[in-house]
Amino acid sequence: MTNIKNPIVTVAGHVDHGKTSLLDNIRKTGVAETEAGGITQKISFTLVPLENIKKRCPLIESKNIKLDFPGFLFIDTPGHAAFSHLRKRGGSLADLAILVMDINEGIMPQTAEVIELLKINKTPFIIALNKIDNIFGWRKLSADLKENIDSQGTNTKMEFQEKLLTIIGSLYHHGFNAKPFYEVSDFSSQLALVPCSAKSGEGMNELILMLCGLSQKFLKESLKLGDKAKGVILEVKKEKTMQYSEAILYDGILSSQDTIAIASFNEPVISKIRVLEEILPVSKKFKPVNKSTAANGIRLQLINSEGILPGMPFVVFKDNIEQIKKEFKKEIGDKLHTDEKGIIIKADSLGSLEALTLLLKQENIDIISSGIGKINKRDIISAQTNLKTDPENSIILGFNTDEDEDVKEMEKGKITIIKNEIIYKLIEDVLKTQKEKRNEIKRERIMQLATVAKIKILKQFVFRNSNPAVFGVAIEAGKIKHSLPLMNEQGEQIAHIKGIQENKKQVEEATQGMEVAMSLPGVNFERQLNETNYLYSDMSEGQFRDFKDNKDLLTPEEIGALQKIAEIKRRTNPAWGI
Repeated sequence: MTNIKNPIVTVAGHVDHGKTSLLDNIRKTGVAETEAGGITQKISFTLVPLENIKKRCPLIESKNIKLDFPGFLFIDTPGHAAFSHLRKRGGSLADLAILVMDINEGIMPQTAEVIELLKINKTPFIIALNKIDNIFGWRKLSADLKENIDSQGTNTKMEFQEKLLTIIGSLYHHGFNAKPFYEVSDFSSQLALVPCSAKSGEGMNELILMLCGLSQKFLKESLKLGDKAKGVILEVKKEKTMQYSEAILYDGILSSQDTIAIASFNEPVISKIRVLEEILPVSKKFKPVNKSTAANGIRLQLINSEGILPGMPFVVFKDNIEQIKKEFKKEIGDKLHTDEKGIIIKADSLGSLEALTLLLKQENIDIISSGIGKINKRDIISAQTNLKTDPENSIILGFNTDEDEDVKEMEKGKITIIKNEIIYKLIEDVLKTQKEKRNEIKRERIMQLATVAKIKILKQFVFRNSNPAVFGVAIEAGKIKHSLPLMNEQGEQIAHIKGIQENKKQVEEATQGMEVAMSLPGVNFERQLNETNYLYSDMSEGQFRDFKDNKDLLTPEEIGALQKIAEIKRRTNPAWGI
C-alpha cells in the first residue's frame, strides 16, 4: 500500500447547499459551526485514513469490499471559488469530486459553474443530492437508503421523484446521463446521484461506499506514487514575523532536507525547507515531520519565501533549473494566454485566474492582461490606455481580490472595476458593462452629429436683452453646446448658441438637470422670447431618423423631447421625419 497515494477528493457546489456539513458527517467533526456565518472562508483539507472510513461506513466490511489505498485527502472549497484553485499540469488536482446539490433547489448558477469546470478539467464526480430530509413529509424509516426511499408515503415519494427527474433533466442539458446510484449500470458513462442528508446522516454510507468503489475501480493507475515530489501552494499566510505556505503534496515523497523550486511569473523561487509539517488525520492541526508522502496537506516554512503566489506549482530542486523552467513555462504559460485587446483580470491565485480565463473565453470575452494579487496602479494605467484605444474594454475584473490602498484613492474616470467572489456574477456584470459602454460610445457618436435638447427659459434671469441676449435656462432633456441651432415652439429658427456659462465660468456644454446662462446672437429677448416658455434643438429629417432608429440609447426625457420636435416640425410638413 506504500506505493499507492490517497485519492484527493474535492467537495464543491453552490454556497449554502451543505458542502461542509456533508464533509463533517464523513469525517465526524464540527467544522461548519466554527466558520464565519456558516460559510467556508478558505480552502481547508482533511486527511481521513481508511480505518476511519471503514468505521464510518460499515457497508465496506459487510459487502466485503477490498480497498488498496490508504485513505482520502478531502478538500473543502468555498462555494464561490468552486475548486478553481486546485489545478496541476494536465488537469484538476482532485482525483474525484463530490458535487453537493440541494435536492430542493436543483442546479443553481454556481452549481452550473462547477459543472463546467468539472467538464473542462475532466474530473470524475458523483452528485450528493443533499437535504432530502427537507422534502415535505420525509421520515427516516430504514438505515438502508433505497429501502427508506421506497418506504416514504405516496405524496412524499411522488415529490421526491419529481425533484429527482427535474435534476436529471437539467443535467442532461449539461451533457450528462445521470441516474440515481441504484440504477447505474455503467459508472464510466453514467453519472451517479446519491440522495442524502448531511443533517440526519441518511445516504451518507452509500455516498462513502460509492466514493470508495469509484476510487478502487477507476483510479488504481493514477494513484501510483511517483518518484518526484510535486505539489501546489494553496495559501500564503503570515503570522507575526513568520510566513508559511499551506500546500497540497499530490505526488512523491517530500523530505524536510529537500530544496524546492516554486513557479512564479518570472524566475522560479528556489528555497530550502526550514520546517515541514503535515496535517494530522481528521484534524485541522499540523505536526512537524521529516518527510511527507502524497497525497497530503502540508505546511511549509521556507528560508526564501519572497514572491510566492497562491496556486503556483512546486517540485523538488536538484540542480535541474533549466528543465524545471521548461516545465513551469508549460504549466503557467498556457493559463495566461492574452489577446491583443480586451479587459484586465486579477485573481487571488493561479487556479482562480485560470478558471476565470476559461469561463470568460467561453463567453468570447477577450483579455489583454491577467495577474495574481490585488488590483494595482499598473492595472489602472493599462485600463486608462484602453479608455483611449478600446473604451468598451476599459474594465478591470477582480475575482476574490480587492484594490491596493493607493488605487482606492486614485481618480478612475470612466474605468469600471468589477469585483466578486462568484465567477458567473463577474461574467454577467462584465457583459452588461460592455453593452453599456458600447451604447455610450454609440450615443456619444450620434450626439456629436446632432443633439436632442429641450430647454426651459428662466424668465426671472434675463441678464442682457440683446446683442447678444443673455438669459438663464434649465436643461430639461438632452444637452446644449456651442453652435447648436435652436427653434421655438412654433418651429421658427431663433439662433445658434454663442456661449454657455455656469457660475460665471464658460463651459463647453450643459446637460439634463443643469441651470446655466446662455447667450444668443441677433436675438432681442423682450421682443422674441418674452412669450416663449421652451426652446428645442433644431435638426434635419436625417438627424431625426438617426435618433429615432437609436431611441433605445436615449433617456425617457430625450425621447419625449424628440417626439415634441417631430410634432412641431409636422405642423408645417405632415410627412416630416416619417
